[in-house]
Amino acid sequence: MTDTLTSREDTHELLRFATAGSVDDGKSTLIGRLLYDSKALFDDQWDAVEAVSAGRGDEYTDLALLTDGLRSEREQGITIDVAYRYFSTPERKFIIADTPGHIQYTRNMVTGASTADLALILVDARKGLVEQSRRHAFLCSLLRVPHMVLCVNKMDLVDYDEVVFKRIENEFKAFATKLEVPDLTVVPISALKGDNVVNRSEHMPWYQGPSLLHHLEKVHIASDRNLVDVRFPVQHVIRPHSGDHHDYRGYAGQVASGVMKPGDEVMVLPSGFTSKIASIETADGPLEEAFPPLSVTVRLEDELDVSRGDMLCRPGNQARVSQDIEAMVCWMDEARPLRLRGKYALKHTTADVRAIVKDVQYQLDVNTLHRDETATELGLNEIGRITLRTTKPLLCDDYRRNRATGGFIIIDESDNRTVGAGIIV
Repeated sequence: MTDTLTSREDTHELLRFATAGSVDDGKSTLIGRLLYDSKALFDDQWDAVEAVSAGRGDEYTDLALLTDGLRSEREQGITIDVAYRYFSTPERKFIIADTPGHIQYTRNMVTGASTADLALILVDARKGLVEQSRRHAFLCSLLRVPHMVLCVNKMDLVDYDEVVFKRIENEFKAFATKLEVPDLTVVPISALKGDNVVNRSEHMPWYQGPSLLHHLEKVHIASDRNLVDVRFPVQHVIRPHSGDHHDYRGYAGQVASGVMKPGDEVMVLPSGFTSKIASIETADGPLEEAFPPLSVTVRLEDELDVSRGDMLCRPGNQARVSQDIEAMVCWMDEARPLRLRGKYALKHTTADVRAIVKDVQYQLDVNTLHRDETATELGLNEIGRITLRTTKPLLCDDYRRNRATGGFIIIDESDNRTVGAGIIV
Protein backbone atom coordinates (compact mmCIF):
# COMPACT_ATOMS: atom_id res chain seq x y z
CA MET A 1 0.00 0.00 0.00
CA THR A 2 2.83 2.38 0.88
CA ASP A 3 4.59 1.73 -2.44
CA THR A 4 1.40 2.50 -4.33
CA LEU A 5 0.96 5.79 -2.50
CA THR A 6 4.57 6.75 -3.03
CA SER A 7 4.50 6.06 -6.75
CA ARG A 8 1.25 7.99 -7.06
CA GLU A 9 2.72 10.99 -5.24
CA ASP A 10 5.85 10.90 -7.41
CA THR A 11 3.73 11.46 -10.52
CA HIS A 12 2.56 14.84 -9.18
CA GLU A 13 3.77 17.67 -11.33
CA LEU A 14 6.17 20.11 -9.66
CA LEU A 15 5.64 23.86 -10.00
CA ARG A 16 8.45 26.21 -8.99
CA PHE A 17 7.31 29.76 -8.44
CA ALA A 18 9.04 32.89 -7.18
CA THR A 19 7.39 35.75 -5.36
CA ALA A 20 8.49 39.30 -6.10
CA GLY A 21 7.43 42.85 -5.41
CA SER A 22 8.26 45.87 -3.30
CA VAL A 23 8.88 45.96 0.44
CA ASP A 24 5.75 45.47 2.59
CA ASP A 25 3.61 44.34 -0.33
CA GLY A 26 2.88 41.19 1.68
CA LYS A 27 4.86 38.45 -0.07
CA SER A 28 5.80 36.57 3.11
CA THR A 29 2.27 36.93 4.48
CA LEU A 30 0.84 35.53 1.25
CA ILE A 31 3.10 32.48 1.40
CA GLY A 32 2.22 32.01 5.06
CA ARG A 33 -1.47 32.14 4.09
CA LEU A 34 -0.95 29.56 1.34
CA LEU A 35 0.84 27.24 3.76
CA TYR A 36 -1.75 27.76 6.51
CA ASP A 37 -4.92 27.52 4.43
CA SER A 38 -3.64 24.53 2.46
CA LYS A 39 -2.87 22.80 5.80
CA ALA A 40 0.84 22.46 5.00
CA LEU A 41 1.99 23.43 8.51
CA PHE A 42 2.98 21.35 11.52
CA ASP A 43 1.41 22.26 14.86
CA ASP A 44 4.75 23.24 16.37
CA GLN A 45 5.41 25.66 13.47
CA TRP A 46 2.09 27.38 14.10
CA ASP A 47 2.66 27.44 17.86
CA ALA A 48 6.07 29.06 17.37
CA VAL A 49 4.63 31.76 15.10
CA GLU A 50 1.82 32.47 17.57
CA ALA A 51 4.35 32.77 20.40
CA VAL A 52 6.60 35.21 18.49
CA SER A 53 3.61 37.28 17.40
CA ALA A 54 2.32 37.48 20.97
CA GLY A 55 5.81 38.37 22.23
CA ARG A 56 5.96 41.30 19.81
CA GLY A 57 2.52 42.50 20.87
CA ASP A 58 0.90 41.88 17.46
CA GLU A 59 -2.89 42.00 17.34
CA TYR A 60 -2.92 38.96 15.08
CA THR A 61 -0.77 35.93 14.29
CA ASP A 62 1.81 37.16 11.78
CA LEU A 63 1.83 34.61 8.94
CA ALA A 64 4.92 36.24 7.42
CA LEU A 65 6.99 34.72 10.25
CA LEU A 66 6.54 31.32 8.61
CA THR A 67 8.94 32.30 5.84
CA ASP A 68 11.13 35.00 7.42
CA GLY A 69 13.67 32.61 8.85
CA LEU A 70 16.66 34.85 9.54
CA ARG A 71 16.68 36.55 12.94
CA SER A 72 17.52 39.90 11.31
CA GLU A 73 14.48 39.46 9.07
CA ARG A 74 12.17 38.72 11.97
CA GLU A 75 13.44 41.73 13.89
CA GLN A 76 13.17 44.12 10.95
CA GLY A 77 10.01 42.65 9.48
CA ILE A 78 11.60 42.31 6.02
CA THR A 79 12.84 39.48 3.83
CA ILE A 80 16.58 39.54 3.05
CA ASP A 81 17.56 36.07 1.85
CA VAL A 82 15.73 33.83 -0.62
CA ALA A 83 13.55 31.63 1.57
CA TYR A 84 12.51 28.35 -0.05
CA ARG A 85 9.35 26.60 1.10
CA TYR A 86 7.80 23.33 0.01
CA PHE A 87 4.19 22.23 0.10
CA SER A 88 1.79 20.12 -1.89
CA THR A 89 -1.89 19.72 -2.59
CA PRO A 90 -3.71 16.73 -4.12
CA GLU A 91 -3.17 18.42 -7.50
CA ARG A 92 0.50 19.43 -7.51
CA LYS A 93 3.77 19.86 -5.60
CA PHE A 94 5.22 23.33 -5.10
CA ILE A 95 8.58 24.94 -4.40
CA ILE A 96 8.28 28.61 -3.44
CA ALA A 97 11.15 31.08 -3.59
CA ASP A 98 10.26 34.04 -1.37
CA THR A 99 12.58 36.76 -2.68
CA PRO A 100 13.47 40.13 -1.13
CA GLY A 101 11.76 43.37 -2.11
CA HIS A 102 14.56 45.83 -1.31
CA ILE A 103 16.42 47.22 -4.31
CA GLN A 104 19.79 46.22 -2.81
CA TYR A 105 18.75 42.55 -2.92
CA THR A 106 17.92 42.43 -6.64
CA ARG A 107 20.54 39.67 -7.05
CA ASN A 108 18.57 37.45 -4.63
CA MET A 109 15.44 38.00 -6.70
CA VAL A 110 17.34 36.95 -9.84
CA THR A 111 18.47 33.79 -8.03
CA GLY A 112 14.91 32.88 -7.07
CA ALA A 113 13.41 33.58 -10.50
CA SER A 114 16.10 31.91 -12.60
CA THR A 115 14.64 28.41 -12.14
CA ALA A 116 10.98 29.41 -11.73
CA ASP A 117 8.09 28.21 -13.88
CA LEU A 118 5.96 31.10 -12.67
CA ALA A 119 6.57 34.55 -11.18
CA LEU A 120 4.12 35.91 -8.65
CA ILE A 121 4.37 39.70 -8.38
CA LEU A 122 2.58 41.50 -5.57
CA VAL A 123 1.50 45.11 -5.44
CA ASP A 124 -0.16 46.97 -2.58
CA ALA A 125 -3.64 48.06 -3.68
CA ARG A 126 -3.18 51.36 -1.79
CA LYS A 127 0.11 52.21 -3.53
CA GLY A 128 -0.39 50.72 -6.98
CA LEU A 129 2.60 50.00 -9.21
CA VAL A 130 5.91 51.24 -7.83
CA GLU A 131 9.46 51.14 -9.14
CA GLN A 132 10.20 47.70 -7.72
CA SER A 133 7.02 46.24 -9.28
CA ARG A 134 8.28 47.25 -12.72
CA ARG A 135 11.85 46.22 -11.92
CA HIS A 136 10.82 42.71 -10.89
CA ALA A 137 8.44 42.32 -13.83
CA PHE A 138 11.27 43.27 -16.18
CA LEU A 139 13.69 40.83 -14.52
CA CYS A 140 11.16 37.99 -14.77
CA SER A 141 10.67 38.83 -18.43
CA LEU A 142 14.45 38.94 -18.99
CA LEU A 143 14.79 35.55 -17.28
CA ARG A 144 12.05 34.17 -19.53
CA VAL A 145 9.82 33.01 -16.70
CA PRO A 146 6.95 31.48 -18.75
CA HIS A 147 4.02 32.51 -16.54
CA MET A 148 3.36 35.64 -14.52
CA VAL A 149 0.68 36.36 -11.94
CA LEU A 150 0.05 39.88 -10.66
CA CYS A 151 -1.55 39.77 -7.22
CA VAL A 152 -3.17 43.04 -6.19
CA ASN A 153 -2.87 42.58 -2.41
CA LYS A 154 -4.45 44.31 0.59
CA MET A 155 -7.79 44.71 -1.18
CA ASP A 156 -9.38 44.73 2.30
CA LEU A 157 -7.70 48.11 2.94
CA VAL A 158 -9.40 49.70 -0.10
CA ASP A 159 -12.83 48.23 0.74
CA TYR A 160 -12.51 45.61 -2.02
CA ASP A 161 -13.03 48.36 -4.61
CA GLU A 162 -13.19 47.05 -8.19
CA VAL A 163 -12.22 50.46 -9.60
CA VAL A 164 -8.91 50.40 -7.68
CA PHE A 165 -8.19 46.88 -8.92
CA LYS A 166 -9.00 47.68 -12.55
CA ARG A 167 -6.79 50.78 -12.53
CA ILE A 168 -3.78 48.77 -11.33
CA GLU A 169 -4.55 45.89 -13.71
CA ASN A 170 -4.73 48.20 -16.74
CA GLU A 171 -1.55 50.06 -15.75
CA PHE A 172 0.41 46.82 -15.34
CA LYS A 173 -0.87 45.35 -18.61
CA ALA A 174 0.20 48.52 -20.43
CA PHE A 175 3.73 48.15 -18.96
CA ALA A 176 3.79 44.42 -19.75
CA THR A 177 3.24 45.12 -23.46
CA LYS A 178 6.80 46.55 -23.53
CA LEU A 179 8.13 43.27 -22.15
CA GLU A 180 7.85 39.68 -23.31
CA VAL A 181 5.25 38.17 -21.00
CA PRO A 182 3.75 35.05 -22.64
CA ASP A 183 1.07 34.42 -20.01
CA LEU A 184 -0.29 37.01 -17.55
CA THR A 185 -3.02 36.54 -14.94
CA VAL A 186 -4.22 39.22 -12.50
CA VAL A 187 -5.88 38.30 -9.18
CA PRO A 188 -7.25 40.63 -6.45
CA ILE A 189 -6.41 39.22 -3.00
CA SER A 190 -6.03 39.91 0.69
CA ALA A 191 -3.21 37.76 2.05
CA LEU A 192 -3.99 38.83 5.62
CA LYS A 193 -7.70 37.97 5.43
CA GLY A 194 -7.36 35.08 2.96
CA ASP A 195 -9.55 36.53 0.19
CA ASN A 196 -8.98 34.76 -3.16
CA VAL A 197 -5.83 33.05 -1.90
CA VAL A 198 -7.00 29.47 -1.40
CA ASN A 199 -10.75 30.07 -1.56
CA ARG A 200 -12.83 32.49 -3.65
CA SER A 201 -13.74 35.66 -1.80
CA GLU A 202 -17.30 36.65 -0.95
CA HIS A 203 -16.16 40.27 -0.68
CA MET A 204 -15.35 40.57 -4.38
CA PRO A 205 -18.31 39.15 -6.34
CA TRP A 206 -17.23 41.30 -9.31
CA TYR A 207 -14.14 39.09 -9.76
CA GLN A 208 -15.04 35.97 -11.76
CA GLY A 209 -11.58 34.40 -12.04
CA PRO A 210 -10.03 31.57 -10.00
CA SER A 211 -8.43 31.83 -6.59
CA LEU A 212 -4.65 32.08 -6.58
CA LEU A 213 -4.08 28.49 -5.42
CA HIS A 214 -6.54 27.15 -8.00
CA HIS A 215 -4.59 28.96 -10.72
CA LEU A 216 -1.27 27.62 -9.39
CA GLU A 217 -2.69 24.10 -9.42
CA LYS A 218 -4.09 24.34 -12.95
CA VAL A 219 -1.65 26.51 -14.90
CA HIS A 220 -0.27 24.43 -17.79
CA ILE A 221 3.52 24.07 -17.55
CA ALA A 222 4.15 20.75 -19.31
CA SER A 223 4.73 22.46 -22.66
CA ASP A 224 7.10 25.11 -21.23
CA ARG A 225 10.13 22.84 -21.36
CA ASN A 226 12.06 22.63 -24.60
CA LEU A 227 11.37 19.14 -25.94
CA VAL A 228 12.63 19.89 -29.45
CA ASP A 229 16.36 20.60 -29.09
CA VAL A 230 18.20 17.57 -27.71
CA ARG A 231 20.89 18.81 -25.30
CA PHE A 232 22.65 16.39 -22.93
CA PRO A 233 25.67 17.94 -21.16
CA VAL A 234 27.94 15.13 -19.96
CA GLN A 235 28.62 15.41 -16.25
CA HIS A 236 30.54 12.20 -15.60
CA VAL A 237 32.03 9.34 -17.61
CA ILE A 238 31.26 5.97 -16.01
CA ARG A 239 33.90 3.39 -16.82
CA PRO A 240 34.55 0.66 -14.24
CA HIS A 241 38.09 -0.72 -14.36
CA SER A 242 37.47 -4.02 -12.63
CA GLY A 243 35.01 -6.89 -12.45
CA ASP A 244 32.68 -8.07 -15.21
CA HIS A 245 31.95 -4.55 -16.47
CA HIS A 246 35.43 -3.45 -17.55
CA ASP A 247 34.16 -2.76 -21.09
CA TYR A 248 31.22 -0.65 -19.84
CA ARG A 249 31.24 3.03 -20.85
CA GLY A 250 28.35 5.32 -19.97
CA TYR A 251 27.84 9.06 -19.88
CA ALA A 252 25.93 10.40 -16.89
CA GLY A 253 24.16 13.74 -16.71
CA GLN A 254 20.84 15.56 -16.65
CA VAL A 255 18.77 15.99 -19.81
CA ALA A 256 18.75 19.75 -20.39
CA SER A 257 16.19 19.70 -23.22
CA GLY A 258 14.71 17.50 -25.93
CA VAL A 259 13.72 13.85 -25.88
CA MET A 260 16.24 11.03 -26.33
CA LYS A 261 15.47 7.41 -27.21
CA PRO A 262 17.58 4.30 -27.83
CA GLY A 263 18.42 4.11 -31.54
CA ASP A 264 18.53 7.89 -31.98
CA GLU A 265 21.52 9.25 -33.86
CA VAL A 266 23.48 11.76 -31.80
CA MET A 267 26.50 14.00 -32.29
CA VAL A 268 29.14 14.68 -29.67
CA LEU A 269 30.20 18.32 -29.34
CA PRO A 270 32.72 19.80 -29.75
CA SER A 271 34.38 16.87 -31.57
CA GLY A 272 31.58 16.40 -34.12
CA PHE A 273 31.70 12.57 -33.99
CA THR A 274 28.38 10.76 -34.38
CA SER A 275 26.94 7.54 -33.02
CA LYS A 276 23.62 6.04 -31.98
CA ILE A 277 22.19 5.67 -28.49
CA ALA A 278 22.52 2.03 -27.42
CA SER A 279 20.60 2.43 -24.15
CA ILE A 280 19.41 4.95 -21.58
CA GLU A 281 19.74 3.76 -17.99
CA THR A 282 18.87 4.82 -14.46
CA ALA A 283 19.36 3.26 -11.05
CA ASP A 284 15.88 1.75 -11.45
CA GLY A 285 16.60 0.20 -14.85
CA PRO A 286 16.53 1.12 -18.56
CA LEU A 287 14.27 3.79 -20.05
CA GLU A 288 12.50 3.91 -23.38
CA GLU A 289 12.95 7.67 -23.51
CA ALA A 290 14.53 10.46 -21.47
CA PHE A 291 13.41 14.08 -21.20
CA PRO A 292 14.14 17.04 -18.90
CA PRO A 293 14.87 17.11 -16.03
CA LEU A 294 15.69 13.39 -15.78
CA SER A 295 19.19 12.36 -14.67
CA VAL A 296 20.29 9.33 -16.70
CA THR A 297 23.26 7.42 -18.05
CA VAL A 298 23.51 7.24 -21.85
CA ARG A 299 25.45 4.45 -23.59
CA LEU A 300 26.50 4.81 -27.23
CA GLU A 301 27.00 2.11 -29.86
CA ASP A 302 30.51 3.33 -30.69
CA GLU A 303 33.49 4.02 -28.47
CA LEU A 304 34.08 7.74 -28.78
CA ASP A 305 36.27 10.15 -26.87
CA VAL A 306 33.68 11.87 -24.66
CA SER A 307 34.47 13.72 -21.45
CA ARG A 308 32.87 15.99 -18.86
CA GLY A 309 31.69 19.25 -20.41
CA ASP A 310 30.98 17.66 -23.81
CA MET A 311 27.41 17.60 -25.08
CA LEU A 312 25.21 15.14 -26.95
CA CYS A 313 22.79 16.63 -29.47
CA ARG A 314 21.23 15.78 -32.83
CA PRO A 315 23.43 16.01 -35.97
CA GLY A 316 20.84 18.24 -37.65
CA ASN A 317 20.12 20.33 -34.57
CA GLN A 318 23.32 21.33 -32.85
CA ALA A 319 24.14 23.72 -30.04
CA ARG A 320 26.25 26.71 -30.99
CA VAL A 321 30.00 26.22 -30.48
CA SER A 322 31.52 29.62 -29.75
CA GLN A 323 34.24 31.37 -27.80
CA ASP A 324 32.72 34.82 -28.32
CA ILE A 325 29.67 35.20 -26.10
CA GLU A 326 27.24 38.12 -25.93
CA ALA A 327 25.22 38.11 -22.73
CA MET A 328 23.01 40.12 -20.41
CA VAL A 329 24.62 40.00 -16.97
CA CYS A 330 23.32 40.79 -13.49
CA TRP A 331 26.30 41.69 -11.30
CA MET A 332 26.19 40.34 -7.74
CA ASP A 333 29.49 41.36 -6.16
CA GLU A 334 29.49 44.09 -3.51
CA ALA A 335 33.27 44.49 -3.32
CA ARG A 336 34.35 44.77 -6.96
CA PRO A 337 32.43 45.78 -10.10
CA LEU A 338 32.59 43.95 -13.41
CA ARG A 339 35.19 45.80 -15.47
CA LEU A 340 36.38 45.84 -19.04
CA ARG A 341 39.28 43.36 -19.50
CA GLY A 342 38.32 41.66 -16.22
CA LYS A 343 39.17 37.95 -16.06
CA TYR A 344 36.74 35.45 -14.54
CA ALA A 345 35.78 31.78 -14.45
CA LEU A 346 32.50 30.70 -16.07
CA LYS A 347 30.30 27.77 -15.11
CA HIS A 348 28.03 26.76 -18.01
CA THR A 349 26.04 23.49 -17.81
CA THR A 350 28.77 20.98 -16.85
CA ALA A 351 31.65 22.95 -18.38
CA ASP A 352 34.14 25.18 -16.55
CA VAL A 353 36.02 27.75 -18.62
CA ARG A 354 37.88 30.99 -18.11
CA ALA A 355 36.88 34.24 -19.80
CA ILE A 356 37.82 37.87 -20.30
CA VAL A 357 35.40 40.80 -20.67
CA LYS A 358 36.03 42.12 -24.19
CA ASP A 359 33.35 44.81 -24.19
CA VAL A 360 30.72 46.45 -21.98
CA GLN A 361 28.10 47.47 -24.53
CA TYR A 362 25.68 49.20 -22.18
CA GLN A 363 24.26 49.30 -18.68
CA LEU A 364 20.47 49.00 -18.56
CA ASP A 365 18.12 51.00 -16.31
CA VAL A 366 15.50 48.35 -15.59
CA ASN A 367 12.91 50.96 -14.58
CA THR A 368 13.01 53.09 -17.72
CA LEU A 369 14.69 50.48 -20.01
CA HIS A 370 17.19 53.25 -20.93
CA ARG A 371 20.60 52.03 -22.18
CA ASP A 372 23.69 53.84 -20.91
CA GLU A 373 26.22 53.13 -23.66
CA THR A 374 28.94 55.14 -21.90
CA ALA A 375 29.18 52.60 -19.03
CA THR A 376 32.48 50.75 -18.68
CA GLU A 377 31.60 48.64 -15.65
CA LEU A 378 28.68 47.08 -13.77
CA GLY A 379 28.21 47.55 -10.03
CA LEU A 380 26.21 45.56 -7.50
CA ASN A 381 22.71 44.63 -8.80
CA GLU A 382 23.31 46.42 -12.09
CA ILE A 383 22.39 44.75 -15.38
CA GLY A 384 24.13 45.23 -18.69
CA ARG A 385 25.07 43.67 -21.99
CA ILE A 386 28.66 42.50 -22.36
CA THR A 387 30.87 40.50 -24.71
CA LEU A 388 33.04 37.69 -23.32
CA ARG A 389 35.89 35.74 -24.89
CA THR A 390 36.30 32.25 -23.42
CA THR A 391 39.40 30.05 -23.32
CA LYS A 392 37.39 27.08 -24.63
CA PRO A 393 34.24 27.10 -26.77
CA LEU A 394 30.89 27.06 -24.98
CA LEU A 395 28.27 24.62 -26.27
CA CYS A 396 25.31 26.92 -25.91
CA ASP A 397 22.00 28.25 -27.21
CA ASP A 398 20.32 31.63 -26.95
CA TYR A 399 18.61 31.85 -23.56
CA ARG A 400 15.40 32.82 -25.32
CA ARG A 401 15.38 29.40 -26.99
CA ASN A 402 16.79 27.26 -24.21
CA ARG A 403 17.04 28.39 -20.58
CA ALA A 404 19.09 25.31 -19.63
CA THR A 405 21.94 25.89 -22.10
CA GLY A 406 21.62 29.67 -22.37
CA GLY A 407 22.53 30.61 -18.81
CA PHE A 408 25.81 30.68 -16.90
CA ILE A 409 27.34 32.00 -13.68
CA ILE A 410 30.48 34.10 -13.31
CA ILE A 411 32.99 33.19 -10.58
CA ASP A 412 35.83 35.19 -9.07
CA GLU A 413 38.77 32.81 -9.21
CA SER A 414 40.58 34.44 -6.30
CA ASP A 415 38.04 33.26 -3.73
CA ASN A 416 35.63 31.07 -5.76
CA ARG A 417 32.66 33.39 -5.13
CA THR A 418 29.76 33.67 -7.55
CA VAL A 419 29.86 37.30 -8.68
CA GLY A 420 27.43 37.38 -11.59
CA ALA A 421 24.71 35.59 -13.54
CA GLY A 422 24.45 35.78 -17.32
CA ILE A 423 22.05 34.89 -20.08
CA ILE A 424 23.28 34.41 -23.64
CA VAL A 425 21.60 36.65 -26.21
